[in-house]
Amino acid sequence: MIQVSFHNWLLALTCLSILLSCKNTPDEVSNEDTPKMFQVRKMKYPLWARNASIYEVNIRQYTPEGTFAAFREHLPRLKKMGISILRFMPIYPISISKREGKLGNYNAVADYTKVNPEYGTFEEFRDLISEIHQMNMHVILDWVPNHTGWDHTWITTHPEWYTHLNDSISRVLDNDGNPTTWYDLADLNYQVGPMRNTMIESMKFWIRATDVDGFHCEKAGMVPDDFWDEVRPALEQLKPVFMVAEWEGNPNHFETCFQATYGTKFYHLINDIAAGKKNANAIQEYLDHDRSQYPAGYYHLNYISNQEENSINGSAEERLGDALEAMSVLAFTFEGIPMLYNGQEARNLKRLPLTEKDAIEWKDDSRQDFYTKLIQLKHYNKSLWNGTNGGDLIRINAGEEIYAFMREKDGHRVIVLINCTDHDAITTLTKDMFAMSEVFGKKSHNVSAGTPIKLKAWEYWVMANPSVVTQ
Repeated sequence: MIQVSFHNWLLALTCLSILLSCKNTPDEVSNEDTPKMFQVRKMKYPLWARNASIYEVNIRQYTPEGTFAAFREHLPRLKKMGISILRFMPIYPISISKREGKLGNYNAVADYTKVNPEYGTFEEFRDLISEIHQMNMHVILDWVPNHTGWDHTWITTHPEWYTHLNDSISRVLDNDGNPTTWYDLADLNYQVGPMRNTMIESMKFWIRATDVDGFHCEKAGMVPDDFWDEVRPALEQLKPVFMVAEWEGNPNHFETCFQATYGTKFYHLINDIAAGKKNANAIQEYLDHDRSQYPAGYYHLNYISNQEENSINGSAEERLGDALEAMSVLAFTFEGIPMLYNGQEARNLKRLPLTEKDAIEWKDDSRQDFYTKLIQLKHYNKSLWNGTNGGDLIRINAGEEIYAFMREKDGHRVIVLINCTDHDAITTLTKDMFAMSEVFGKKSHNVSAGTPIKLKAWEYWVMANPSVVTQ
């Protein structure tokens, strides 16, 4: 009788736990004041991602040839910079039907299990990944799950796998069910089980055939959460993977499939600071709000440029101007995982088009050393490691002009000061700064708390102990 009572108690406790772990209703998610319960399922992180930086690769624009073989020549340089993860933009064949521009939109996928012949052969790409692995770097592929191009075989073999409007396959719909202006993309219907299964098998194909290490999932928030619930267990039958959601604002993504999501708000914040629309206090406000919305140790992807923003809103140099280095320092030392878009290290001033060819010019490498130091500081100083592997960011000053913070982990420490204005500014720290080496100089600063510190317009200090290690 005692045994039965115990099992009844255990069953009741289990049911209660399940009820508590259920996802919030849409009304609850939209209410920022509602307390949230996170980490219902603990997300696994590959060990190699704990101190990683991501580098976004646009094969079409990377070299005049626009091929895997031509990109391959840059691997030693990227390895020397300290890049950990190479993220390849969509490498799949692009549909011709309803194509935009001469070369088409990367996301108009015609076949999920082939490579774009303009870039090279499947074997060349497989061998490229093998060489990247031999150099102790990892690869994630851009994945486009929400839609296909109009030449995909599913259009004719499985039209029921697509959303239909007025008895015809629809172009992409937004999350409110309204047609978008993406005329070259056909909307997939995630109410159809066989399509979902085939999509997962297509992802597994790339792990089996090329040994990729994960996926960067485009428009992840336009795909139902319950699909992502299926993805991770299926992929991890083959190997541990690193998954990035190109989406922000859905905390459930950290409980379903993804280890990282986009830091879109952070991107807009640094643009506003560079334009003089926001100040240093806005950085702390962003961080406090973000921590309240996401589980402990979450990774946001911190970037100052990417393919879409570069093409539509301008290069990082164009948008940020004199604030570029200061905002880059913030992105690489802030909580989260940083990403560098190809060409930033070459001071690329071009708006690389989405549907045409216009190669990066690799003539000016004056920013390469700057980014190398930031990447390697991230790699070697534990205080800057990603998620719970790194130290919490603690602001150590006040005021609207300069943002100063400290991060510590296992005896490693980084202190960063950034003037977020286009004029000289003065601040004082609430912590002593002793025996800290300057990453971008040869000084060793000893500053007591309360001592005035003056920084010039957009000036930054990055102090570290231990300091950067350059290979």
